[in-house]
Amino acid sequence: METIWFGLVALCLAAYVVLDGFDLGVGAVHWLVARNSEERAQSLETIGPFWDGNEVWLLAGGGTLYFAFPTLYASAFSGFYLPLMIVLWLLILRGISIEFRHLIHDDMWTPFWDVVFSGASALLAIVFGAALGNVVRGVPLDANQEFFLPLCTDFRVSANPGILDWYTILTGLLALVALAQHGALWICLKAHDPLESRAAEVAHWLTPAVAALTAIVTIASFSVRPPLIGNFAAMPWGCLFPIIAIGSLGVVHTRKSFAASCAYLEGMLVSVVFSVYPEVLPASPGAKPLTIRNTAAPAYGLQVGLVWWIPGLLLAVAYAVFLYWRFAGKPDRSSAT
Repeated sequence: METIWFGLVALCLAAYVVLDGFDLGVGAVHWLVARNSEERAQSLETIGPFWDGNEVWLLAGGGTLYFAFPTLYASAFSGFYLPLMIVLWLLILRGISIEFRHLIHDDMWTPFWDVVFSGASALLAIVFGAALGNVVRGVPLDANQEFFLPLCTDFRVSANPGILDWYTILTGLLALVALAQHGALWICLKAHDPLESRAAEVAHWLTPAVAALTAIVTIASFSVRPPLIGNFAAMPWGCLFPIIAIGSLGVVHTRKSFAASCAYLEGMLVSVVFSVYPEVLPASPGAKPLTIRNTAAPAYGLQVGLVWWIPGLLLAVAYAVFLYWRFAGKPDRSSAT
């Protein structure tokens, strides 16, 4: 049961990365592809029906984590208190910037909310990427399975790291560039020219950066945490996930560009999940990590919870399918305000 719930948490997070990832990416490239207020309104229009529904998957992942692995939830949410507060504020600022831009029509406030939307989206991508880097690198868990990380120390990967070091900054940059490309490809899919053409150009120029950072971060990950390769050696079929990620970059400029970007993000995320399993929060050298077995809820609770969780998942999937079907295609230009 622990493995099943580990997979379900990963499923929710994977859905969030792909779906809300293009929302964040649209924000990150907002000022690169849109040159005036009308084009920025069109950029926002591409995510208008979707962005708040996409965030449901973040809530689903957090709720699933809380139910299935309460010890992990308690340890991680206290140890990562500072970045979690940063994420909360950025989500709030991003949400109100989207709403207020359409509610307050003013020559001063409209550009202000555009800046807030773009900045909050880009910073969220960096913070999420750095958070994943912290998980891969490991945290200094004590005998009580607790830890606390300052924002930064000396930027080295050491026994007493900070949230930000050279490795987590790299993972944050990769997340920003990858999601920016993802968002640009979404604009290509949903917007009209000239916004579509500019977004395609931005996505084209970001592809080499994504490829280079992917190679650098992969090498750095195995250098920072050599045991990551263990699962790939023990279960070679897991190599399929990084192969999917790398192969997707090769077809990102075909007619299926956005689908290829989705496959890249999924391949990268699942590769990380596969490499750390059965650990859910790796520890710094010499400390005992948190695993699916020493953090899971009682078996009976997991069994009963699964009965209720599956209908909830199906409902969320059905809503997402309906939403993307209902708003398929490019929106009418006249709807952008």
